[in-house]
Amino acid sequence: MQDLKSLLAIAQQAAVDAGKRVMGVYLSGDFERFNKSDDSPVTTADYLANEIIVHALESASPDIPIMSEEQNNGSLSERKNWKRYWLIDPIDGTKEFIGKSGYFAVNIALIEDNEPVIGVIYWPTSRVLYFAHKGGGAFKSEAGEILPIHVRKLDNPETDIVKIAISREQPVEWVMSKMNPQRDYDTVALGSCSLKSCFVAEGKADVFMRIGETGEWDTGASQCIVSEAGGKIYSIDFQPLTYNQRESLANPNFVVLGDQNVDWKQIIL
Repeated sequence: MQDLKSLLAIAQQAAVDAGKRVMGVYLSGDFERFNKSDDSPVTTADYLANEIIVHALESASPDIPIMSEEQNNGSLSERKNWKRYWLIDPIDGTKEFIGKSGYFAVNIALIEDNEPVIGVIYWPTSRVLYFAHKGGGAFKSEAGEILPIHVRKLDNPETDIVKIAISREQPVEWVMSKMNPQRDYDTVALGSCSLKSCFVAEGKADVFMRIGETGEWDTGASQCIVSEAGGKIYSIDFQPLTYNQRESLANPNFVVLGDQNVDWKQIIL
């Protein structure tokens, strides 16, 4: 059985290779858009990235099954005995890709015993790679330099200003309505669930709340990176997220939390 370090290297290469190809499509604008059954958008770039990643993972780790947002993943009865599997979101932030904001990413996770143990997130427009494996810490690779990343530690968890990562399209007023009005907050706006999670992991934000439909592929890679950086991802009612344990692969509403010395239950209403 391949160890986590060798599998991490496989996932990193696959994410970067897919990201480079997607970036070419992004710059050319030569892609088609379609709507899925839930009316969410998908493009030929999503399918291209999926094809590149699946081919790379199948070639390098043929014994590990693959679950992807852009393919039929079968029923729970077919998947429930998977001890290890790859979990991919070929383009997280398809709307941002279409809208030319630059805030989209390639996500690859490895799930083992229903827990993310590898997380790789590549941000093509910035050429930034976030990655982690269980027990190995979290890192960011940028401009040829690899640096460890950690959540931001507040000097005073009870009174310091909390930085909230929000969607560029999400009204700030709506987000603030979910926060304890007795605290002071700053906001940082960007797209892509996974990039907002990475901002928490590297200390550029302290919390990110996601209300709305997502799938397990939206959190798998992020959860490993955030956890190894010292943070947590929970459902909105502070329960652990589950992987491949239900027929539906939809996530509940969730929160990404930084400094664990903060009493988040007193902040998020």
